[in-house]
Amino acid sequence: MIQSLTDSDREHLQEALNRSGQKVTAQRETVFSVLLAERDHPTVDEVFNRAREAMPGLSLATVYNCLETFVSCGLVRQVNHERESTRYCPNLAPHAHFRDKETGRVHDIELPPEVIKSLRSILPPGFDSEVIEISFLGRAQGTDKNSN
Repeated sequence: MIQSLTDSDREHLQEALNRSGQKVTAQRETVFSVLLAERDHPTVDEVFNRAREAMPGLSLATVYNCLETFVSCGLVRQVNHERESTRYCPNLAPHAHFRDKETGRVHDIELPPEVIKSLRSILPPGFDSEVIEISFLGRAQGTDKNSN
């Protein structure tokens, strides 16, 4: 079930949208609340299905537009794994992702500051990164079909 945004989350949404010349709408609030509710890196279709519980008249096009707006104003990040559907992540702190091949679930992996510093140190001279994206692909231990 979708919960209403906290005052802090609503303020965060409003500030990010205002910076990019956008306005808060009921549809954007609903879609943003879906992303924050489970933090399970949902696909557009998953966001759409969940958001329709709270807002039955919501269209898939509106969900796409909301997500594109959120990405462009820095509220969420797109997570892409090979040829799979794009997923959306509201965690903007430096982190990596682990996708479980068995379940398809995507998990956040916190990257300690010393790891971030080490990764930046190996960049070519004169370069700095704005974003570091690291993805792992595997399965939970004990679920490998070929293990003994």
